[in-house]
Amino acid sequence: MIGRGRVLVVDDEPNILKTLTIGLEAASFTVEGFLNPCDALEHLVDGTYDIAFIDLMMQPIDGMQVLRELRQKSPSTTAVIITAHGSIDSAVEAIKQGAFDFLQKPFDLKELQLFAEKVFEHHTMQEEIRTLREQLAKSQPDTTILTRNLVMRQQIDLARQIADSPLTVLVEGESGTGKEMVAQFIHSQSSRRDQPLMKVNCAALAENLLESELFGHVKGAFTGAFKDRKGRFEMADSGTIFLDEVGEIAPSSQVKLLRFLQDREFERVGENVTRRVDVRVIAATNRKLSDSLREGSFREDLYYRLNAVRISLPPLRERPEDILLLMSHFMKKFSPNADIGLSPDAMKLLTSYQWPGNVRELENVMERAVLLAKHGTIESSHLPPELQDPGVATAGLLSLEAMERQHIVRVLRVVKDLDEASRLLDIDPATLWRKRKKYGITD
Repeated sequence: MIGRGRVLVVDDEPNILKTLTIGLEAASFTVEGFLNPCDALEHLVDGTYDIAFIDLMMQPIDGMQVLRELRQKSPSTTAVIITAHGSIDSAVEAIKQGAFDFLQKPFDLKELQLFAEKVFEHHTMQEEIRTLREQLAKSQPDTTILTRNLVMRQQIDLARQIADSPLTVLVEGESGTGKEMVAQFIHSQSSRRDQPLMKVNCAALAENLLESELFGHVKGAFTGAFKDRKGRFEMADSGTIFLDEVGEIAPSSQVKLLRFLQDREFERVGENVTRRVDVRVIAATNRKLSDSLREGSFREDLYYRLNAVRISLPPLRERPEDILLLMSHFMKKFSPNADIGLSPDAMKLLTSYQWPGNVRELENVMERAVLLAKHGTIESSHLPPELQDPGVATAGLLSLEAMERQHIVRVLRVVKDLDEASRLLDIDPATLWRKRKKYGITD
C-alpha cells in the first residue's frame, strides 16, 4: 500500500502530533504535520490534502476556525476533528460545520489506523462522485445511456452500428434495465431521428384492443368505433415504432405483425384496403421468448423476424461499476442546484443491494432519498426498508418472477377488488389479469 493519500495533521501538542504522524505513516499515508495552525493554513491549496486531522483546542486559533478556512480553501479535503473527552458537544457542532467525523483522545495506534481507513474510504467515494458529476456536466446533451460496464458498452456499440439500418431489433432485459432508452438511442442515431418514435406497451392493452391500436380501425368495425382511426404504424410512417413487452401479444395479433414485417403491409380492423408504410420496428421483452416458443404461445417465424438483431441488457446487479455512476447522475437530476452528499452507511447499503428492479428502482430510490435529505446528506434512514434490511439486500437468490408473484399475492390480500389492486401496482387491469394467469394466482 504505497501513497494511499496525503494527510494534513494540525495539533499544537508535540506528542500527539508525533503519534498521529507515526500511526498514519505506518498505514501508508503521506503525512504533513503542523504545530502552529496558522502555518497549516498558509499551506492550504485545494487538492493538496485528501484528509485533514484538526485538533479542536489550539492556540492562537482553535480547530473550528481552521475548519472554516479549510472548507473555503480546500473543500475537497475530508476533515476530521480531534477532541478530548469533555468536548463532544463541540465536536458535534464541527460536524454540522462540515467535518466528516471526530476522533476522541486518548486513542491507540490500531484504533487510529482503522479510523483513518474508514475516513479515506469515504473520501475516495466522495471524490469519485465528484469526478462523475464533472464528467456528466461535460457530456453531450444527447448522451442518454450511462455505463462503464464492458458488456453494456458492447451492446450500446452494437445499437449504434445498426441504428441507421432498416433491420428489426429485439431488445431483451429485465424490467428496469433501460430497454426503452435503448430504443430511443437507436432512433436518435438513425436517419429517422426527425420522424416520429411511437411507443406501444403491448402488455397494457387487452387482446381485442391491441390490433386496433397497432393497425387502426374504420367506423363501425366494433362497438365503440364511432369514426375511422389511424393505428400506431400509420402514425409512425417514415419513423420508428417501439413495441414494448412484445411477448404479450396474442396469437391473432402476432399473425398481422408477422405479415407487416414480411411485406410491410396491413389492413385496418374492419377494412379490406391494403396499406403500406415505411416503419422501422424495435421490439422489447423482459421474458425469454425462447421459452414462449417451447410453450407454443409465441410464433417461431415471428420470433426470427423480430430477432434480426438482438441486444441483451445485463441487470444492474451484474453491473456494480455502474451503481456509483447512476447514483451521481440521479442525485444531480433530482437536485440540480445543490450538491447532495452520501453518508458512509447509506453508500454501503446502496452499493451492496441487489437491485431487483434495476436502474428504474435505483432512480426511484435516489429521488426519494434526495427529497428526504433536508441537510444535504443522504443517510441510511432516507432509504427504503428493503435496503436497510441486510436480509433483503441479499435477496438475489429469489428470482425476479418469484418476487413479483409474492408481491402481487400480498397486494391482492389487502385490497377490496382487482381495480384497486391495479391502481396500487400501477399496472393496467389487463396486465394484472395476464400476470395472475401466468403465476397461477386464483384469489
